[in-house]
Amino acid sequence: MLKLKTIISCIGLSAAIIAMPAAAEKTYTVATDATFAPFESLNKNREIVGFDADIIKAIAAKQGFKIKMNNTPWEGLFVSLNNGERDIVIAAVTITPERQKSMDFSAPYFDAKQLIVVKEDSPIKQFSDLKGKKVGVQNGTTGDTVVQKQFGKTNPDIRRYENITLALSELSNSGVSAVVADNAVVRNYLVNNPKQKFRLIDDTSFAVEHYGIAVRKGNSKLLNEINAGLAGIKADGTYQKIQNKYFGK
Repeated sequence: MLKLKTIISCIGLSAAIIAMPAAAEKTYTVATDATFAPFESLNKNREIVGFDADIIKAIAAKQGFKIKMNNTPWEGLFVSLNNGERDIVIAAVTITPERQKSMDFSAPYFDAKQLIVVKEDSPIKQFSDLKGKKVGVQNGTTGDTVVQKQFGKTNPDIRRYENITLALSELSNSGVSAVVADNAVVRNYLVNNPKQKFRLIDDTSFAVEHYGIAVRKGNSKLLNEINAGLAGIKADGTYQKIQNKYFGK
């Protein structure tokens, strides 16, 4: 039989446990470049929306953490991650060996490919036809990389822009002869800007790319959380619903 003092002590301990507040949910800061619809853009209320935003929100909900989205110019995305300002980058970032040297990536969450955008009446038919012509790319993207590999890193005909919308505007104004960029982004642009009269070229030399969610090098705890959440939303159908929302069935 327990002594009265022991019983009272146990009751007091139980009450203390019940009274303890639940552990606060961890909040991670997320960097994205909201100029890359349908993956990330700003709505009329200046909120970050898009495929990537929905994916990271779904992962957070699945894993029980919170996120704070931050619109960050492309050139500053990886700097903000590596200097500790941001915990996560999700911005249609292609996983490349060069990027893997300075950051860690989740399992791939989207497959993409480069496309060439030209005016409808352009004589350009393939990638090699761009030699000697001005080509627009978004600075620091894989579109920039593939054009560099083909025509040389310092080639003056490569015109680099802060975002792909600026590059496509320059194509419309005949400032460049073509733009090389990710397929889903340029297709989305053409759907929403049918008066531009652009044509897409899918060159066989362009390889399939894989987008990944980036964290600081060595942050295995967060990376494991993201991978578990990504696997979870794929298993329960959430990922497919988000994909259907932005890219159709």
